[in-house]
Amino acid sequence: MTAQQMNPDDNRRPSKSLGDEMLSLQEACKLLRVPEGTLRYWRHLGAGPRSFKVGRHVRYWRADLLLWLAEQTNRAQDRR
Repeated sequence: MTAQQMNPDDNRRPSKSLGDEMLSLQEACKLLRVPEGTLRYWRHLGAGPRSFKVGRHVRYWRADLLLWLAEQTNRAQDRR
């Protein structure tokens, strides 16, 4: 991951570096291997990875997707 440094103002949001890649909804779905409807629903609930809008288009930072996926993996292991 290229955006590992944490912003002191917000522990959840890693600071973005110029090397981080911005992904569309479809690209994020491919990376996470989930249907588009699922990612849209998670966004609606506020339960999915952090997203933002550029104009009318939803975008995701690749580092945020990987961080969220790691959090989900760790959370699943903690429940055992």
